[in-house]
Amino acid sequence: MITFTLCLVVLVLGYIFYGKYLSRLIGTDENRQTPAMSMADGVDYVPMSGWRAFMIQFLNIAGLGPIFGAIMGARFGTSSYLWIVFGSIFGGGVHDFLSGMMSIRHDGESLTNIVGRHLGEFVQTAFTVFSLILMILVGVVFVSQPADLLAKLTPDWLSANVWVGVIFVYYLIATMFPVDKIIGRIYPIFGALLLFMALGIMVSLFIHQPDLPEMWNGFGTKYEKSPIFPMMFISIACGAVSGFHATQSPLMSRCLTNEKYGRSVFYGAMLTEGVVALVWAAAATSFYGENGTDHTAAEIVMELSHTWLGKVGGIMAVLGVVAAPITSGDTALRSARLMVADAIHLEQKSIRRRLVISIPLFVITLAILLFSLSDKDGFAIIWRYFSWSNQTLSVFTLWTITVYLAKTGRNYMISMIPALFMSMVTSTYILVAPEGLELPYTLSLCLGAVFTLNLLYFFIRWRHHSKGKKYVE
Repeated sequence: MITFTLCLVVLVLGYIFYGKYLSRLIGTDENRQTPAMSMADGVDYVPMSGWRAFMIQFLNIAGLGPIFGAIMGARFGTSSYLWIVFGSIFGGGVHDFLSGMMSIRHDGESLTNIVGRHLGEFVQTAFTVFSLILMILVGVVFVSQPADLLAKLTPDWLSANVWVGVIFVYYLIATMFPVDKIIGRIYPIFGALLLFMALGIMVSLFIHQPDLPEMWNGFGTKYEKSPIFPMMFISIACGAVSGFHATQSPLMSRCLTNEKYGRSVFYGAMLTEGVVALVWAAAATSFYGENGTDHTAAEIVMELSHTWLGKVGGIMAVLGVVAAPITSGDTALRSARLMVADAIHLEQKSIRRRLVISIPLFVITLAILLFSLSDKDGFAIIWRYFSWSNQTLSVFTLWTITVYLAKTGRNYMISMIPALFMSMVTSTYILVAPEGLELPYTLSLCLGAVFTLNLLYFFIRWRHHSKGKKYVE
């Protein structure tokens, strides 16, 4: 429990001190008018209070990731704790906060436009396609598992397929309606459920005092034979570094009424997610110690929730697990709509124009979902590609932030180091993974290092040629 407790303390200290440093670095200005105030349209640009924006941002980015991903990543032992802590503070927090603030500084524009502004049109086009694929995959993976859990909690006639249909209808409604009508009203409630669940499990850990692994006893475990690098860093995305988060930040950058809320909404939501991931990783390691690893993440969630939180608390916890992914799925598709709208310059105030973009997105999402349901390994395949795509998206974002900081004369090392690390992780993974090229491990590491060093070379060359050029935010 000592390592777990220290990790919790470090996350809190990270928010206090590193979060303040990032705010000073970006130059948070309480007097600068935000897009929510200057461009209010009653649909996507809607002023919201800081606490409501935080709860929505937290639920947007949480989903299944910090729970299921942390449970699967916990097989790697205390190394998963350290990745969650340092990944959240120095990787995911930087990624989420600065992408959100960059969006605020540019009228709440989507991440695709931000990438194009700093990395060029070619990269923007590739990134737009890549982002849309990820948003659709999020919509897929965040349907089937909640549907399965709901089917287990309801009468037999409410099968998983029925719940899939219900969730899709909700997706369409939430994607189409103004952000304050559904998302702004119910997300804070679901966010509170998710936090209640994590708090309940955390308190239970201190009460039950399970035999958790300590970092001085080693970083690996007998439960996972795969190499920690890069496998663990792909398994635990949300809760450490997640490219999906930066696609969600513009949703709230269009709703913040003051830049001073940026730290709590973007950086704070990320570190809160880190706490949730850390709690579930610790709970999972205690479960593995008693039961081995022959259980799915959903089964572990249900078992621990009912055992440690009692019947009522267990039901609330499971509902929180159900709500989190569903609400991430709908905002993913909403983000996809906004990305397409920004790319083709189609205003979204009228319902007809929202439908023009939304319907094709939903048809594609449903087609992929039907494939995942028709094949016994379909969900596992989709989830693995989602995880890799998610982390690859973070590489684009971190390099964009690095270029932006360099252009504006700020400390770009804070994003370049995690950009290099995640470049190495994602390139090595797709080379060595079963769903990738399945190359030998050592060769994959070498090729991943070559790819990463090439990115560093191009950045250094760009820095050399761009010296003396002035950039105005």
